[in-house]
Amino acid sequence: MSEPLKTRREREKQARYDTILDAAELVFSEKGYERTSMDDIARTASLSRALLYVYFKDKAAIQRGIMLRAGHSLFRRFEEARQTADTGLAQIRAMGESYYRFYLEQPDYFSALTKASTAMAEADENQAEEMLCSKSDLMALMVGAIELGLEDGTMNRERIKDPVQTALYLRGALHGVILLCQAEMGEGNPQFPGDQLIRHTMDMLTSSISA
Repeated sequence: MSEPLKTRREREKQARYDTILDAAELVFSEKGYERTSMDDIARTASLSRALLYVYFKDKAAIQRGIMLRAGHSLFRRFEEARQTADTGLAQIRAMGESYYRFYLEQPDYFSALTKASTAMAEADENQAEEMLCSKSDLMALMVGAIELGLEDGTMNRERIKDPVQTALYLRGALHGVILLCQAEMGEGNPQFPGDQLIRHTMDMLTSSISA
């Protein structure tokens, strides 16, 4: 097979893959994951049901594809956030703020990532590897910022013994507070001070690791 032909076929395959995920995102948003069928996705994507199964073995595999998209979107946000600050401490704060904006601006993606660890156990080898790499890439950005903070003196070496554990602590703590905001506002409490709580959380988290 000639290289141009191979490349064109790869592009067509990728375009079809993206079309399926676009359709699934739309239908999941409108009907919910549980009420959506493979037929619904195929119809929305203007593809045959048989062709849909060439790309994804079931609805769960499509959902994992969306989780990968969510991971890539968050990675781009973290990468852009790091570039806005010079010190390690400022970079970590910028990434934390971008995580909250990710929740506000892409709530479906945020929810998808919340379920990603459980979904990874059911993924085939290729998808599981992709999801693991996506998670590792996000962690690498946070760990890199922490290591920079230790080098530039903005972070406390006495408190940070392990940059990886510190990154997990920071993301886990912020994620928990965001889930609290989500629950409170989801229960019809529009006056809940979500933005203020997030700012307070970021202040507390950064002060806990600052020099």
